[in-house]
Amino acid sequence: MKLDFPRYTERLGAVSIHGVQRIYELDSGKSKGFLTSHQTIKKFDYDEISNILHDMAIVVPVKDEKLKLLEGVLSGIPNECLVIIISNSPRNPVDRFTMEAETVRQLGRFMDKRIVVMYQRDPALGDIFKKLGYDSILAPDGNVRNGKAEGMVIGMLIAKMYQKDYVGFIDSDNYVPGAVNEYVKIFAAGFGMASTPYSNIRVSWVFKPKVRNNSLQFSKWGRVSEVTNKNLNSMLSGITGFETEVIKTGNSGEHALSMPLAESLHYSSGYSIEPYEFVDIFEKFGGLLPSDYPNAIEKGVEIFQIETRNPHFHEDKGKSHLNEMLEAALATIAGSKICPPDLKEGLDDQIAHMSGIKSHKKPDYRKKYPVIEPISAIPIEEFAKNLREKVETFFRYGGLK
Repeated sequence: MKLDFPRYTERLGAVSIHGVQRIYELDSGKSKGFLTSHQTIKKFDYDEISNILHDMAIVVPVKDEKLKLLEGVLSGIPNECLVIIISNSPRNPVDRFTMEAETVRQLGRFMDKRIVVMYQRDPALGDIFKKLGYDSILAPDGNVRNGKAEGMVIGMLIAKMYQKDYVGFIDSDNYVPGAVNEYVKIFAAGFGMASTPYSNIRVSWVFKPKVRNNSLQFSKWGRVSEVTNKNLNSMLSGITGFETEVIKTGNSGEHALSMPLAESLHYSSGYSIEPYEFVDIFEKFGGLLPSDYPNAIEKGVEIFQIETRNPHFHEDKGKSHLNEMLEAALATIAGSKICPPDLKEGLDDQIAHMSGIKSHKKPDYRKKYPVIEPISAIPIEEFAKNLREKVETFFRYGGLK
């Protein structure tokens, strides 16, 4: 892969937010000892990308997805990666999880890929979290809460259990396996460019096509992404005093974290998880609030945003799904301790209008979008032992133990 170095960087305390980087070649060939006179271009050959992928897990949260889509996503993930599928699909009246697990088992014979499949709301998993004191991920019934974020956190713990250095996330509703392959290699390239152990790689889609008037329209931004990015930039501008548009990936489901950063962050429930990562990084490492992570403050945190060459074709889940995502994103920003007061007031009014809440009633964002504790709070050896011994829906393929 060949891409440019960051051309522009915004800084907030120990956090560097790099502007969107462009890919010039998806496959730049294998040329050992490659040297270039272009000081703005970085090239990764096969071996460099492969070595990083070997240390990476890819988490795929699934909920009632078409099996053909899931099969395509799996086919696009490079073979070096550990694949972790966390399913929150319904088990009755039709057991969708069993169908997904069987599909993966059958594919695994031909792919020879290391894959984990697990059911998010397995009661035994809830018992393990309760035993380990990790209650922030649990619903009142004692099982893991419904929600994308909760599945992603479980995936991170499994990645840590298998001693992976990086963990990436791919949505399961992608129609183009080649795009999935590109996303994962973008993660690897970003980690290869990072100068700190604390790094976040976020995919910026070049286009999100929609069908209008019987033809494809290649839109640059979706409605939710446009609004989320605008408000995250407004928050950053209000803090620094300088207007910026650097953030382009507020709702990027396709993103990755180095394990040291993943262990340091809190996670907001459901679909608020992606914008909340920005907010939590700013709060913890932006120099505005006291930090419990002096090592990260010393070494710095880098956020890379890398634009794809493949357009992003995904399942259209309807207006209500988009509204749910938008409300979650706005609530995440408005609920931040570092959100400028004027921005918070405007967001409160907008969320109240969307939710039908009377404007004089102060919204309780943390009640609707509870925060999950960092995964560093869990003793990983004990978690792994209990997972292998007690969770019947913890399936492993490709020689994994």
